[in-house]
Amino acid sequence: MDTTNSLLNRLEQLNDIGAALSQERDIDRLLELILVAAKGITHADGGTLYRVTEDGTSLRFEIVRTDSLEIAMGGTTGVSIPFPPLPLHQSDGQPNNSMVAAYSVINDETVNIADAYSAQGFDFSGTRRFDERTGYRSQSFLTVPMKNHENVIIGVLQLINSKNPQTGEVVPFSSPDQRLAESLASQAAIALSNRQLISQLENLFESFINLINLAIDEKSPYTGGHCQRVPELTMMLAEAVNRTKEGPLADFSMNDKDRYELKIAGLLHDCGKVTTPVHVVDKSTKLQTIFDRIHLVDTRFEVLKRDAEIVLLKAKLAADGDAAAVQKAEAEFQQTLRELDEERAVVRRSNVGGERMDPADQEKIRTLGTTRQWVNSDGIQSDFLSEDEIENLTIRAGTLTAGEREIINHHIVATIKMLEHLPWPRHLQNVPEYAGGHHERMDGKGYPRGLTRDQMSVQARVMGIADIFEALTARDRPYKAGMKLSQAMSILANFCRNQHIDPDLFEVFVREKVYREYAEKFLEPSQIDEVDEAALLKQ
Repeated sequence: MDTTNSLLNRLEQLNDIGAALSQERDIDRLLELILVAAKGITHADGGTLYRVTEDGTSLRFEIVRTDSLEIAMGGTTGVSIPFPPLPLHQSDGQPNNSMVAAYSVINDETVNIADAYSAQGFDFSGTRRFDERTGYRSQSFLTVPMKNHENVIIGVLQLINSKNPQTGEVVPFSSPDQRLAESLASQAAIALSNRQLISQLENLFESFINLINLAIDEKSPYTGGHCQRVPELTMMLAEAVNRTKEGPLADFSMNDKDRYELKIAGLLHDCGKVTTPVHVVDKSTKLQTIFDRIHLVDTRFEVLKRDAEIVLLKAKLAADGDAAAVQKAEAEFQQTLRELDEERAVVRRSNVGGERMDPADQEKIRTLGTTRQWVNSDGIQSDFLSEDEIENLTIRAGTLTAGEREIINHHIVATIKMLEHLPWPRHLQNVPEYAGGHHERMDGKGYPRGLTRDQMSVQARVMGIADIFEALTARDRPYKAGMKLSQAMSILANFCRNQHIDPDLFEVFVREKVYREYAEKFLEPSQIDEVDEAALLKQ
């Protein structure tokens, strides 16, 4: 018999368990907590937690525990449960009332059995075989259906062999045991349903985010990979910082909620690119818009060659057999062709983006564009290159003009606007700040808000490094091949020295070999070379 104090203690224990259930986020740990708590509150030696399968036809084993036999399967143990699901109906469609767990679900009823060996109406042959094999004696059973807030049975809690706390003797489950187990089962079912609902909403939310990234990917094959890789690198570096126990970042720590918040921010950091015109994102050459305009310039060169040939033919006719005049015309024609071919080579060379354009080629383009003339399709004498073509062909680095860079940079403004309009729950309130800060600089010269290091969270600074490093090493950009690891790290070190990125985070990035972990997962083997870490960390 339970004393009043014992019942009060167990009620307090039940309240503590309810609070713990409501706080647990991981479903495996939640299921485990439910069974362990039920065993503890009823002094049971063993127990099993079943869940109704998605199709509602059977009960699936989720957690199995028997303390005296040291059996622990399912949940967080990593030990799989070898037992097949229990069918709720027989092959002929009749209810499977012979199995006590199935009976409890079918009839929405708690079953309290004092001794399985003498119980009537249930098939305990499997239990007897288990006992014969292990030397165990399964005796008292308490089987409780788990109903959620919608009065739907989602599982079964089955407890075995209640033990007298003083003597250790196996005894039947008492009425207070049953009421406590039923109360716990109800709380557990609601907690489990809530957790499942939250998980479903989180999965829906993440799927929607992935849908946005897929839309960006479909717009441009050059950015979809970026949207997936940056979050992974962000989490790699953040975990490395989380492991750091010394230095200026020693106080930084993350729990599971923090990790999820940063993960979501990483996935959404470039969502504003849905507003960026695809011809700017995909601009692989300087003259490319919807198509590469280099072919229009090629046509002009062919027109000039045709004009030169016409001049030659007219000169030959005018020479009227004068061999010297014909020879001179031929020489002038060949000279014109050589000049045009040289100029065409300069244009083609200039059309390819690179790290730095030769100033001499920039000047040649400007001279060619304004001094050489051609007759356009309207019969009008025009400069060989338009002002827009000259601007594009003289781009110092890369393939984007200043105006196009502003269009690209606007994606972060769009990202912030989009994210700040969402009604974020409390545990995700920092997503806009984390995602919107990856183009800021430590010295306040970044964009769009010109924030300094002290005005930014560690997470936003982490994402800034991840964004840059991924872009440097990416092998799917339209205008360049992926850099070797040593070159990318050298550039990142220079960014650190000129206050573009956080020096403390860069040190962790190097010392914890986050760059190497990322490279082995995402880079081509040909990109991975030796990195002089000591040289990188010299100030």
